[in-house]
This record gives sequence, structure tokens and C-alpha cells, in this order.
Amino acid sequence: MAYAYSNRDESIYALATPLAESALALVRTSGDDVVERVARCFAPAKSLTGAAGRTAVVGTFRDPDSAEAIDQVVCTVYRAPRSYTGQDAVEISCHGSIACVKSCLHALSRAGLRQAEPGEFTLRAFLAGKLGLTQAEAVREIVGARTDTARKLALGRLDGRVEQAVDRIKRELVHVLAAVNVQLDYPEEETGVVGYRTEEIESAIFELRSLVSTYAAGRLYQAGVRVTLAGATNAGKSSLFNLLLSENRSIVSETHGTTRDFIESSVDLDGIPVQLYDTAGIREIDESVEREGIRRTREVIEQAAAVVYVVDARVGVTAEDERVIEMLRSERRLIGAWNKVDLLAGDDRRTAPPRGFQSVSAETGEGLEALRTALTELLTAGSARLSGDETVIDNARQAGLVERAVGACERTLESMQAEMPADLVAVDLQDAVDALGEITGEVTSDDILDAMFSDFCVGK
Repeated sequence: MAYAYSNRDESIYALATPLAESALALVRTSGDDVVERVARCFAPAKSLTGAAGRTAVVGTFRDPDSAEAIDQVVCTVYRAPRSYTGQDAVEISCHGSIACVKSCLHALSRAGLRQAEPGEFTLRAFLAGKLGLTQAEAVREIVGARTDTARKLALGRLDGRVEQAVDRIKRELVHVLAAVNVQLDYPEEETGVVGYRTEEIESAIFELRSLVSTYAAGRLYQAGVRVTLAGATNAGKSSLFNLLLSENRSIVSETHGTTRDFIESSVDLDGIPVQLYDTAGIREIDESVEREGIRRTREVIEQAAAVVYVVDARVGVTAEDERVIEMLRSERRLIGAWNKVDLLAGDDRRTAPPRGFQSVSAETGEGLEALRTALTELLTAGSARLSGDETVIDNARQAGLVERAVGACERTLESMQAEMPADLVAVDLQDAVDALGEITGEVTSDDILDAMFSDFCVGK
């Protein structure tokens, strides 16, 4: 798909809610002549064409050619420039039957509107100056947020936190660049030496490094991670899986080999979206179906960011357990669950679990919070735990451009300290300014816009 700027002359439509049976569905439209085109599908048409901005109009949606009635709808009219896209827009609320929705969309097509491309509404908002590029990206992120913390972080970016931070640093660099350009325009023999201002560059480097350091945490909370429960058969993995989910998803049985394949579900771990896997128990077996389940278990373990290795505290760590545990421990992906401590008695219950293990009972819930805390600390190792109020970046495009700006600033600082000619200093300094401009969309290209907005859902 390629976004041509001329496409903005076309009126577009898209379903903004899922195509599934529901009470209501919402269809968005946008374009310079969109009110008149939608009015071809609406009765009474004049009540729509004559409506002021931000006005809701009730009427009948109909086929524009046959005038056959389709549904009773509410059309909300927005007038340029006071709309999401900066163009005239109409949002159509119809009943949510699939038949109604499909008929309404077909009618709009017959009225001369084009099906919107993914992200085209937000692209038009960006091109109209309604949103910066980081805010446009935040629209997609808030739609895809899987935890409340991820939602808060995306909302902060939509409010302009990242853009404001980048603009502040860019203004500092532009100020220094202006001073360097003075030396280019008015050579030393005319103005005397104007010393380089390294303090502003050093400050910019510090701020940029601080910003890019948020990427790992931001990505963790936005994209989430895989966590796998593994261990020998009958260690209590399925019970612990159900406990972490607070629902009975996995079959629990005292019979060895009950779980033949992995089961997965989503869980919010202190704001981190986690895809949790319950796997078949690891053991030597001749039966082909269970052997295939164990093979898949090993694959899931290899792909996981962290593994909760479950051991029955009454049995202890076996030789097979030890082999897997040492491998995971060396890769720093291990959290041990010393399970079924509720079944221990006397001295056995008071004995500390092995290194790296948390005492837990999947039956009673004992030790669950300590296990969750240990898992969170493992997943956030090397990055900050977030509450949702921080300014963070969470996509590779922004992180790469900040890294580019850091490198350009470091080269600028080295040139200044070496008292290099002003024209050489200006080249790297301009590169830093351009990189920051690409983050917010001041400097961009059609290819960048294509890559970004094609990942959006249709209707956004």
C-alpha cells in the first residue's frame, strides 16, 4: 500500500467497531465533500447537509440508488477544521447486526466513498497538523494496550509527553546550531572567535540518553512477554497456572501426563502484559502423543522471556530438573516455584527452598504474591518498573532516531573540544536536529508514513 497525498481529496469510510453482532456499530467517514455524499444515503437529506458541526441528526439510512431503507441511524456531523482529520466528517451509529453494517457500508460505497486504508484517518490527522507523529503512533498503542499501565503510558504519549521532551532538546540544539552558523556567516577575522557552547551539547546528550534508556521498559509494557510454566509431571504446574489466572483453564489431575500440549492465556503482571503458558511435564516417555507434547514444551521454553520452573517440594529437585534449571539459571530466565509446601510438615516445612526458588502452594495461594514479585523483578531487570505516569518511548523507530541523535551530538562534542572548523561541527549538529525532527514528523517521507500507518487497524 502507498499513501499518495492526493488521496486526501477522496471521501473515505471505515467500520470503527468489530464486525460482530452488537447493540450498536460505528462507521466513520471523512472528506471535503463527505457530508453531501453521506446525505445521498440519508433521509431527510437536508437535515444532514444543513447540520452545523458537532450536531447529531436522526434519520433513515438508505440505498442511494433505490432509496430502499436500511436502518434507523444517528449521524454526528463534524465540520472542518474541528474534527479528528481536520476535514468534514460524519460518524454513523447504526444497529449492530452484521446485515445492517454490511448494507450501510455497501451504500456508502455506492455513494462514491472509498474504503479507508489502515490508519488513514490518523494519517489525515497528522497531515492536517492535528497530531504529531509520536501522538499518531500513540493512537495505535492505546488501541493495542493490554494492561492499565500500558494504557496510561500510551495516553501520556497521546497527550504529547514524548513530543514535548524531544522538542525541548531540539530547541537547545537549534540554539547552538544558530551560534555555529554565525561563525560560518561572519568569519573570525570579522567577528573574533565565538567559543563553542559545549554545555548545551553535554546536557542534550544526557537528556537523550535518559530518554532512550526508557525504551526497554516501554517496549516491555506495550508488547508484553512470554512466560512459561515448566517442570516434571505432577509438579502442580496446571494448578499454579489456574491460580495465576484466577480461573480454571487447565485440567488438574494426580495422573501423570494429563497435560499433553501447552495451554496459553493472558495475565496482567503488575502492569506487564504476559502471555502465560502451561506445558506438558518433562520426563522420559515412550507414548508418542505425550512425547510430542514434551517436544513442544521444550520449544515454548526456548521462546520464553522467563520460565517458572515448578518442583514438587515433597519430591525435590531431580537430576532431570537440575539439567533444565542450570540452563535457565545461566541464561537468567529462571524463577523457581517450590510448590505444594502446604503438604509438608514439621522440619521439612521449615527448610528453606533451593537457591532461586520461592515457596508456594498452588492449592492455598500461599507465597503467590512473593512469586509474582520475583517474576516481575526478573522481567524488569535492567529497566525501571513503571506506573504509567512516566515519559517513555516504546517503539524501535523512535529509539533508533534518539540513538542517532546521541551519536551525532557525541561527534559534535568531540569536534568542538578539538576546535574543529565550524562547518564540520555544523554537519553533525544538523544531523542531530534532523533526527529529532523525524521523531515528531517535522522531517519525514512517504516511505516512513507507509510503514507506520499500514500497521494500524482499519477505521483508525
